[in-house]
Amino acid sequence: MNTLTCGFIGLGLIGGSIARAIRAAYPQARLIAYDIREASLQLALQEQVLDQICPAIDAAFKDCDYIFLCAPVSCNEENLRTLKQYLSPHTILTDVGSVKTGIHRQIAALNLNGQFIGGHPMTGSERVGYPNSKASLLENAYYILTPSDTVSDEKIDSFRSLVESMGALVLILSCEEHDFVTAAISHLPHVIASSLVNLVRNADSEADIMKMVAAGGFKDITRIASSSPVMWQQICLTNRENISALLKQYIGCLTEIRAQIDAGSADALYDFFDTARSYRESFITASSGPIKTEYVLTMDIADRPGSIADIASLLAADAVSIKNIGINHNRELAEGTLRIEFYGMDAVEKAAAILTAQGYTVHTRHAS
Repeated sequence: MNTLTCGFIGLGLIGGSIARAIRAAYPQARLIAYDIREASLQLALQEQVLDQICPAIDAAFKDCDYIFLCAPVSCNEENLRTLKQYLSPHTILTDVGSVKTGIHRQIAALNLNGQFIGGHPMTGSERVGYPNSKASLLENAYYILTPSDTVSDEKIDSFRSLVESMGALVLILSCEEHDFVTAAISHLPHVIASSLVNLVRNADSEADIMKMVAAGGFKDITRIASSSPVMWQQICLTNRENISALLKQYIGCLTEIRAQIDAGSADALYDFFDTARSYRESFITASSGPIKTEYVLTMDIADRPGSIADIASLLAADAVSIKNIGINHNRELAEGTLRIEFYGMDAVEKAAAILTAQGYTVHTRHAS
């Protein structure tokens, strides 16, 4: 069996995470990469994620079984034109962008349809760059494939197997369907989150009272506004028709709910929140789903030095692992001063029993 060879053009957060995942699944694979950031390449070589770094897109890529286009979307056209002269017919070419129609058009213009399978790993992090990459970023994440019309079933099956070996969940869509779906569940929410943050910024007092008390629901629904402005600028420019169409629908929804609030329509307001709640609760909450179940315990503790350390020590003594721990400064959605997150419901129940026996008041829940 020939050694698996994978090439990366761009080695940031996503490219680096894919490279790490392939290295973990195929220790003997040969991985090569080109990136304008020499430090990232050197670090990947030092960590033995890469076998070879390339000073440019050159003949070193001609022997690749797979090539991942992981540079910014604005670089794809130039990179593809350079790569084409070195591309072997057997190579499967893919990308990792969150908008697919544009790259498919570029591929068609270069007559590379027969070997292109668009890819979108639906994962990420607020931290960017290769140093923040990790193989686990792909685990249980949807990885959408958008094969060109003329790519063979054999190539699709081969790439599907590679993606599944990384621990990701494969979903195959057309590029048009992908762009509409992601506009609704990813792109529009980023626009809305940023709009809401800017609204609060503009409405806040000079004393920044809104900023000071912002927590709970506001922080939950605006967390994604911390993402890269350059990336989201490019996404809005490359998927503008879908985003604009959905934004028009959303503005219509806001106009309607505003009218119901102005009119004091109790039944309509109840139905608005109830239908949203019901649909939200129908989302998949298993580990394979897009929204993960949280296993959380909240509790009241005394405001004194060492209180949190005492809790952590009690749980550690009984081998209960804590996933996350922190203070609820604004408890609009949860009881208790201290919020502790665990890896499973068994740990929540065990921790609750331990802490209750010590006289603490605890509240347990698991929710998506």
